[in-house]
Amino acid sequence: MVVKRLHAFISGRVQGVGFRYFTEKRANVYGITGWVRNLPDGRVEVVAEGDEVLLKEFLEDLKKGPSLARVDRIEVYWEEPTGEFMDFYIRRDF
Repeated sequence: MVVKRLHAFISGRVQGVGFRYFTEKRANVYGITGWVRNLPDGRVEVVAEGDEVLLKEFLEDLKKGPSLARVDRIEVYWEEPTGEFMDFYIRRDF
């Protein structure tokens, strides 16, 4: 297993459509840790750590989003994992 860190910025109709809850649920299915939050500019930011193969599957889910969302663009950055997270949660700050 190769552990990686995914840092993504999702643009489109991704706020007010359950995107953060969808992301949290999918992360828990894959056993991924990290967080998701809304940004003031209308994007959603995701930081996630876990097995590289599972993170890539998770990313495919993020490209689709929940049924009411429309994902126009995802900026993806692969980083070194820090191991700082115990679970995956929704951040409520900006």
